[in-house]
Amino acid sequence: MCRSIRTLRRPDARATDDEVRAAALQFVRKVSGYRVPSRANRDAFDACVAEITTSSRRLLDALVAGGGTARG
Repeated sequence: MCRSIRTLRRPDARATDDEVRAAALQFVRKVSGYRVPSRANRDAFDACVAEITTSSRRLLDALVAGGGTARG
C-alpha cells in the first residue's frame, strides 16, 4: 500500500523518532488522500499522525528480536 514507507524494524539500530513519525505521516497521507490537509481537516490529520506514531513506536519497542522475518 505505502511503498515509500521503509521497514523500521532493523537488527542493527533502533528506528529514530523522526523515522517513525515520517512513516506515520506517509501512511496518513495515503489513507486520507491529502498531502497537505485543509485548515478544516488539519487537527484531525495531525492527531492521527500522532496516534500512529505512538502506536508504531509501541509496536517496534515490543517486538522481540529474531521473532521471524519481515515481509514487504
